[in-house]
Amino acid sequence: MNQKRVEELIGELLGELGEDLERDGLKRTPARVAQALAFLTRGYSHDPVEVVNGAIFESVSDNMVIVRDIEVYSLCEHHLMPFYGRCHVGYISRGKVIGVSKIARIVDCFAARLQIQERLTAEIARAVTDAIGAEGVGVVMECRHLCMMMRGVEKQNSVMVTSSVLGSFHDDPATRAEFMALTQHRV
Repeated sequence: MNQKRVEELIGELLGELGEDLERDGLKRTPARVAQALAFLTRGYSHDPVEVVNGAIFESVSDNMVIVRDIEVYSLCEHHLMPFYGRCHVGYISRGKVIGVSKIARIVDCFAARLQIQERLTAEIARAVTDAIGAEGVGVVMECRHLCMMMRGVEKQNSVMVTSSVLGSFHDDPATRAEFMALTQHRV
């Protein structure tokens, strides 16, 4: 990203909105917004394979592994407004497991891009499958979208739920049902 050019564009946008870029509160706003956008879209420079960083381990486990309630923050590609919520990722191993923190890093890798929740959910499922060759993978995401809460229909309590199920999570109703039940179970 060309930081200087983005700052110029943000300055132009603020001017078009009728703002005075010389007033105290806005003098450094173009630079701050450019820095924020670089951070919020850092996922474009991250490769999920590199994010995993070889943290894949041999295991005799063939049981379901679930990491629940991973915080998700992303930007809607339609309005550049945030959406946020929780992501639950589960898989059944075929002799390989992934470091637990790497699952959260995979989520962050794809969330830090301009997104739609449906695609984000599918990208996470595919990346976990590709990383460990799992027998099955399931991802459920529950998010609130500010583009729906602050503008448009202004529905404050709406939550969008998406899922992506691959392999045995897709093909076996009992496996899918177990995963869905465990993502709702509270400790």
